[in-house]
Amino acid sequence: MFKKLNILDEKDPHLRKVSKEASFPLSKEYKDLINRSIKHLTYSQIEYYEKKYDLRPGMGLAFPQLGINERIITIVHEVDEGVFDEYVVINPKIVSNSEEIIAAEVGEGCLSVNREVDGHVPRYARVTIEGYDVDGNKIRIRAREELAIAFQHEIDHLDGILFYDRINKKKPFFSEGEIRLI
Repeated sequence: MFKKLNILDEKDPHLRKVSKEASFPLSKEYKDLINRSIKHLTYSQIEYYEKKYDLRPGMGLAFPQLGINERIITIVHEVDEGVFDEYVVINPKIVSNSEEIIAAEVGEGCLSVNREVDGHVPRYARVTIEGYDVDGNKIRIRAREELAIAFQHEIDHLDGILFYDRINKKKPFFSEGEIRLI
């Protein structure tokens, strides 16, 4: 049985708060929400389910988008047609990053922003994230390109930052010579 998540809109004040660290052990409610988030994100990227349940495609979700200001993120990354890697990071921190800056050529979207926002969002091409898995074990993830963008986007949510805050209002688009577009 699939039940859509209630994802908050950008106008909700939860999305502008800095989230507090999550503590262990995680509650059954949080573990259930994590599992529902993964299922929602996976279904949103499979055309059949996207249409069946009227989902907007999305790759990541942070707990503030569900009205819970704790530092928990989930990312579902399609690595091959119908093949997904799932990431759940509790209290994530970017511990290192590349000097190279990239941006998604088509721009970024967000499940909490129900409108088109034009502009490139500069992000690090590669990041290393440290945090904890659902059982409290320390984990380290190295991400590059699209996955690195997703991690930075979701971690921003934990700090009350929305992707369009990072678009340069005076120069919203970069040329290929200024930044690598992916």
